Amino acid sequence: MISLARNDDRPLRIGHRGAATLAPENTLPSFRVALETGVDLIEFDVISGSDGALVVAHSRPEMQDDTPTLDDVLRFFVDEATEPGVHVDLKESGREKDVVDALRRFSLLERSFVSSASLRAVRRLSKLNEPPVGITIPRGVLGISDAGRTAPIARGALRVLRLLTPYLIRPLLAYTRAAAVVIHHTLVTPKSVRAAHALGVPVVTWTVDDRDDLARVVEAGVDAVVTNDPRIFAPESVSTLSA
Repeated sequence: MISLARNDDRPLRIGHRGAATLAPENTLPSFRVALETGVDLIEFDVISGSDGALVVAHSRPEMQDDTPTLDDVLRFFVDEATEPGVHVDLKESGREKDVVDALRRFSLLERSFVSSASLRAVRRLSKLNEPPVGITIPRGVLGISDAGRTAPIARGALRVLRLLTPYLIRPLLAYTRAAAVVIHHTLVTPKSVRAAHALGVPVVTWTVDDRDDLARVVEAGVDAVVTNDPRIFAPESVSTLSA
């Protein structure tokens, strides 16, 4: 079974939608670029397509004619990306068993991790017992945005949510039975990481594209970092993190 614990005292490196800064997100070219950068896991989004088949895309309006199916992507992990873990971000509830069945069909359960912001989806996935599942805590839960006239209010709400996050972890895990928490990087603090670790679960954070943010979340003790640009993990980017 896949482990999300730190590897050699560094966080696991997860390519967001492949390597979304370097190639079109949620596409095979993006996954190939992520593979070339040496990530530990490759993350991608899964939704239901117009014909009911599971496809790799963030939302329906973004779907194009070349949207890969989930089977297309899982075949890539069997044929080409034989080492990295598979991180599925399920964007809807109701398809949990279909996702798990697909992972089983391609013999990828042992290499996979599934996350979702849907409490219902995570709870259903947890009941299936495999693979490990994470509950996502997004800052958007309060409609937070740094843009527009409401930005000052939003920043205040973000500060409140950051303080509340350590106290949300226990009830969220109790309800969903998740094996990990996936926290937006703006909500990560040493206290939130300690709260998760005290319950025996790892912390995955997203989406970190700035090297200062990377240093901050690594210092806080997160176990895995999701990024659009895996180049931020280059040695010169993290050489001062353990100083």
